[in-house]
Amino acid sequence: MSTSKNRAARRFRRGLVALAIGGALGTGPALAKSPPQSPWCGDRCDQLVLDWNQTTHQVIKAANGYANPLTASRSLAMVHLAMHDAVNIATPRYTTYAAGNTKLRPHGASAADEAEAAVAAVVAAHDVLLALYPAQKDLLRATLDESMHDAGKGAAVDAAVAIGGSAAAAVLARRANDGSQGSEEYRPGTQPGDYQFVPGTNFLFSPHWRNVVPFALRSPEQFRVAPAPALGSREYAQAFDEVKTTGTDAANAARTPDQSHYAAFWYEFSESGWNRVARVVAREHRQDLWERARLFALLNVVLADSYVAGWDSKLHYDFWRPVTAIREGGNDGNPLTQPDAGWNSFLPTPPIQDHPSTHSALGAAAATALAHSFQRDAMKFSFSSPTALAANPVRSFTSFSQAARENADSRVRAGLHFRFATVQGLTLGARVGQHAVSTLLTPVN
Repeated sequence: MSTSKNRAARRFRRGLVALAIGGALGTGPALAKSPPQSPWCGDRCDQLVLDWNQTTHQVIKAANGYANPLTASRSLAMVHLAMHDAVNIATPRYTTYAAGNTKLRPHGASAADEAEAAVAAVVAAHDVLLALYPAQKDLLRATLDESMHDAGKGAAVDAAVAIGGSAAAAVLARRANDGSQGSEEYRPGTQPGDYQFVPGTNFLFSPHWRNVVPFALRSPEQFRVAPAPALGSREYAQAFDEVKTTGTDAANAARTPDQSHYAAFWYEFSESGWNRVARVVAREHRQDLWERARLFALLNVVLADSYVAGWDSKLHYDFWRPVTAIREGGNDGNPLTQPDAGWNSFLPTPPIQDHPSTHSALGAAAATALAHSFQRDAMKFSFSSPTALAANPVRSFTSFSQAARENADSRVRAGLHFRFATVQGLTLGARVGQHAVSTLLTPVN
């Protein structure tokens, strides 16, 4: 190094020492103020919402193998409503579901507010899950400790813990007698068009769910769908032929390889798949804690309500599945339908009526809630599915609505629904979604 460079380096080091000493003694040049301290969860407090979304899925799977999508959707909605209410009790920006907005800070949240709200949200999620799945207390305690590791202690943390507990208690109280624990006997009809137990089953899945109190809808029948086409109509015959030829498990099915791929890809339970979509998109598109909590609350409300509304319409019309209709096609009074006594669907048919397709309804409702929360439908994303075929483990989309349409079409290609059931399902889901985002968890101001 040259002499001049050595002198410059020594002057720079002496300047740093003088600055440090002067600062310590109060005689040096003024230092810039430190920026406001970040909350304990850093600059991604919204990640806690995603973490507890995944925790909820893990808890449900540990409790019952994730065997019941209806109760799972209810649990997810309750967890995320409690998280949403907790952050909006701490610092209100959106109206709450069950608890009151008790603090008023209309000028936005500070780092301290966000730290308080984050603690409240985590505790709310934990407390709801503990009440719903008490046998999973060890898993929940470990997850809570991990989430709260850096939150610290003190009066502010204690107050936030109390807020989270009160939010959870309010949601649990509101849903305590919602009909989800009920039961209902079901006997299949005997006339053409009546639902019959599908192959491999001798029961109807949770018929009482049509009477569960919705989260956002005024009643389960608020958006009851139009009836299926008459059995003797040309419209019915066209839908019959479409699912018969494209939805069969036969080697000569009129189904493209890609249609087989997305039939399998979307086969998983809808509420699980659409929560995964939300997590994937959320990781790429920033929101603060309040926006993120509202996103997942609205998403899971519309998913849960679509099940309730879909079950209402299904039980109301009691319409047979394609597997029954095609095998019994000679008895439907329509000369345009030809029976096939050995017909089977490409994928196993669920034990619940055909009309409408709740899979389609949940997809449309989810797409509506996600587009509302991200303020646009056009959003590129890719995600995986546990039911995907090995040849196509990941699928990509350019909008939420595109994904919802493919999700609906998958039910025809899988042989599970008539086309009119998916069309009515999309309509139902869109109505549920629009109603929820316009009436629930709305901005305070």
